[in-house]
Amino acid sequence: MASSLPPIPSPDIDPNAPKRRVSARGRLRTYFLTGIIVAGPLAITAYITWWIIALIDSFVKPLIPASYLPDHYLPFSIPGIGLVIAFVAVTLLGFLTANLVGRSIIEFGEVLLARTPVISGLYKGLRQIFETLFSANGTSFRTVGLVEFPVKGTWSVVFLSAPAAPEVEGALQGRGIGEGELVGVFLPCAPNPTTGFFFYLPRSEVVEVPISVDDAAKLVMSAGVIQPEDAQHRLHAMAANLRAAHAPESREPAPESV
Repeated sequence: MASSLPPIPSPDIDPNAPKRRVSARGRLRTYFLTGIIVAGPLAITAYITWWIIALIDSFVKPLIPASYLPDHYLPFSIPGIGLVIAFVAVTLLGFLTANLVGRSIIEFGEVLLARTPVISGLYKGLRQIFETLFSANGTSFRTVGLVEFPVKGTWSVVFLSAPAAPEVEGALQGRGIGEGELVGVFLPCAPNPTTGFFFYLPRSEVVEVPISVDDAAKLVMSAGVIQPEDAQHRLHAMAANLRAAHAPESREPAPESV
């Protein structure tokens, strides 16, 4: 005979706790806040996505002859055509770069840029940044850590980048920085994690934390309000709130008949 498993209680609900009375106003408020939680991120994500598509279309479509665009033959404009063309063009450029002929053409263009004043420095700096951020074997900003900053006993969230270059380690030898490998760390500022401080520390002074870079960025942007937690725990919490809103009003138990 098949046995039914008992339901798993939510971690946020005490089964022995008395049910509280929820008024119609409280239920309406719960429904409204739940709707904001669900619709807010969707609306903002859709708006940003639409803005990016429109921005790319505005740059790419003027470069394509009108006779090659479907908008020329249709009474309405199709969004995203420029994005598709840009994606195909960038993918084709990467394919050509992986071949000998395409790599030779790219190297020839880089030589011309390297001999151009002002532009050469700008191009080299931007290329290093893009290679660091988008390279498949890059190691920057993939580890989160804690360091004692600004004073001892206070801990700040940092992102670990590449180890220090030999020139940096050689210049800092004998200056009382301790033993061990030096590693570069970026300390973001709240609530804007794109600004902060960059410095070198011995790796032994960095406490690595097993959380993702995205969770650490959310922690910094929210000033500690959004804590890294399991997604299943968040689902249990939302389910608990909805169950509390749907719970019937508590009534006095009827006296048992003798």
